[in-house]
Amino acid sequence: MTRQAALPISLLLIAYLVVGALFAVRTPLWQAPDEPAHYNYIRQLAQDGCCPTIQLGDWDSALLDSLKAERFAAAGDLSSIQYEDHQPPLYYLLQTPLFLLTQGSVIALRLGSVILGAGIVLAAYAITRLLLPQQPALALATAALVAFLPQHVAILASINNDALGNLLVALTLLALLHHLQGAAVRPWHLGLLVGIGLLTKVSTIFLAGLVPLMLIIQGMWVQRVAFTVLVRRLIAFALPALLLGGLWWLRSISVYGFPDLFGLRQHDLVVTGQPRTAELIDQIGFVPYLGRALQTTFNSFWGQFGWMGVPMPAWIYTLLLILCALALTGLLWRSLSHRPAPDRRLLWLPLLFTLLLAVLQYLYYNLVFLQLQGRYMFTGLIPFALFIVLGVDRWRAAIPRLPALLTLLPFLLFIPLDLYLLWRVIVPALAP
Repeated sequence: MTRQAALPISLLLIAYLVVGALFAVRTPLWQAPDEPAHYNYIRQLAQDGCCPTIQLGDWDSALLDSLKAERFAAAGDLSSIQYEDHQPPLYYLLQTPLFLLTQGSVIALRLGSVILGAGIVLAAYAITRLLLPQQPALALATAALVAFLPQHVAILASINNDALGNLLVALTLLALLHHLQGAAVRPWHLGLLVGIGLLTKVSTIFLAGLVPLMLIIQGMWVQRVAFTVLVRRLIAFALPALLLGGLWWLRSISVYGFPDLFGLRQHDLVVTGQPRTAELIDQIGFVPYLGRALQTTFNSFWGQFGWMGVPMPAWIYTLLLILCALALTGLLWRSLSHRPAPDRRLLWLPLLFTLLLAVLQYLYYNLVFLQLQGRYMFTGLIPFALFIVLGVDRWRAAIPRLPALLTLLPFLLFIPLDLYLLWRVIVPALAP
C-alpha cells in the first residue's frame, strides 16, 4: 500500500482511537455489560494465577439488580461478582500485565480493549480491499461502520473478551480469504488462528466448522484435488486447532466433569434466576415475544447502553431503520445487476456463512436464556457492515457522476453521533 493510499485509513483509525478512548474514559465505572465480572477474572489472575473456576455464589442477581438501580453509586467491594470465571483465559491473560502495571486501573484495561478493536477496524478495511480492490472508498466506508457503530464502540471501550474474540474472527476471515485467493496462507495457519480463538471465547467456535467447509469447497469443486490432498489439508488445519482448543477443554473437563468442555453447564447451574425465554413466552405469548425480541435485538445491536438500560432516542432508531431499508433494497438491486466474476465468487462465501452463523448462534443462545443483546452477533459485524455499504453504494451509483467517496459520508456521520450519545445520553443516564 502506498503512502497516499494509507493516509485515509490511518486518519480513520486515529479517529476511532480518539472516540474509543473518550468512551473508555467518560463511561461511568462498571456501566458496561458484565464489566465487574470480566474485571474480577483479570484480578484473580493477577493475584492467584491461572485460572479461576466458576462456583456457586459467583452470581447474585439481587446484588446486581441493586447495583444497577443505584448506578453503582455505592458499589463498594465487587470482588464477589465472578460469573465469567468459566471463560477461556487468553483475553484476561493479555490484560493481566496492564492490570499489574496500573494497579488495577479500570480505564487502562478499557483502553487495552480499544487497542484490540483497532485491529478489527483494520481487518474490515483489508477484507473489503481484498474483495473489491478497485473500490477503496467502500473499504473505508466498511471500516468506518465497524469503527463507529455506537454499540460496538461502547463494547470495545469496556473490559470484555469480545474485543479479542472478534479480532480473531476478523483475522481468521482475512487469512481464509488470502488462502482461497492462492496466497501463502496454509491450512495450519488457519488452524492456529482458530485454536487461539478457542482459547479466547466460545463464540468463535463456528470458525472450526467454517474453515474446513471452505477448504472442502475449494478442494472438491474449485481445484478438484485428489481426496488424499484434501484430507491432508483438513488434518493440517485440525491439529493446531484441536491442540490449542483441547488444552482448555481438558482443563474444563478436569474441573467441571465430562462432557462440560466449555464450563457452560456449570455456568448454567450458577446463574440461577437469570431470565429464561420460555418463561417470557409463557407470560406474554409467542407473537408478542417475537415482536419484543425483534425490536430489542435491533435496538441493542445499534446502541442500548449500560446494562441494556439506556436506549438511544427514538429518532435515531428510525433513521437507522431507514438506513437498513435503503441498504437492503440496494443490495437486492445490486445482486440482480451485478455478480462477482466466477473466479471470485468463492471469496464471498465465507462472509455469507459468517453472517448466517452469527445469527444462528444468537438464536440458539436465546432458545434457553433471554439474552436479546444484538452485540452477540458482532462476530458477523464485518460482513454485515460490508453488505450495508454495498447496498447504500448501489443507490449512490444510480445517480450519474456522484463520486464513490460519497458512500463514505453517512458512515462518517456516526462519529458526531457517537459523541452526542456519549455526552448527552450515556453519561447523564449512567453517572452515579
